[in-house]
Amino acid sequence: MVAYSETRRGQGVEEPPAAFLRALDQMRSATMRAEVAVEEMPAPQRIAPWATAITADVEVEEDEVGTGRLILLHDPTGNDTWEGTFRLVAYSRAQIDPELSIDPLLGAVAWTWLTDALTAHGATWRAASGTVTRVATESFGGMADEPATAQVEIRASWTPDIDDDQTSLRAHVEAWGELLCTAVGLPPVPEGVTAFPQRRGQRSNTTP
Repeated sequence: MVAYSETRRGQGVEEPPAAFLRALDQMRSATMRAEVAVEEMPAPQRIAPWATAITADVEVEEDEVGTGRLILLHDPTGNDTWEGTFRLVAYSRAQIDPELSIDPLLGAVAWTWLTDALTAHGATWRAASGTVTRVATESFGGMADEPATAQVEIRASWTPDIDDDQTSLRAHVEAWGELLCTAVGLPPVPEGVTAFPQRRGQRSNTTP
């Protein structure tokens, strides 16, 4: 996958920092499995001097079973709360079995989907925080025939431990893609098998 991202120039900043440009290259070099369709989305405003974002849907047999977004924030002067100059903010939503939604361990297990994915990709991080929300829907009256549905939402942010040339950021992006697939229940890709990704909504590369 080439993650085409829309970037925002910070107020009072004339040119993008070299570190941010290297980070963008790493986001664009991330690879994901074929079920994950990625496209650019507008970067958030006024959160950090520099930001970029991508969104993704997980599609199985032409059905959308999950969705998510990943935002990369950069403050060249550093941020005490982040404990660094970069911050990743992630969101994922997945359809799950309604019976799973009442499992008291769902929240803790869903959080490990993220941390396990990061670890599996060799990514390290600090200052992580987030929430896991479960949503169950039942229908009544004239809609009583509608089946019960449930979703799990994971919101997280963390500071990636990345090297000077930002090459390790790619592992964090790919871990987020794995989180999306794990949340919808897709089995892991067997070791040694390459999952060629889809691309959608591809537009010209928008670098600052």
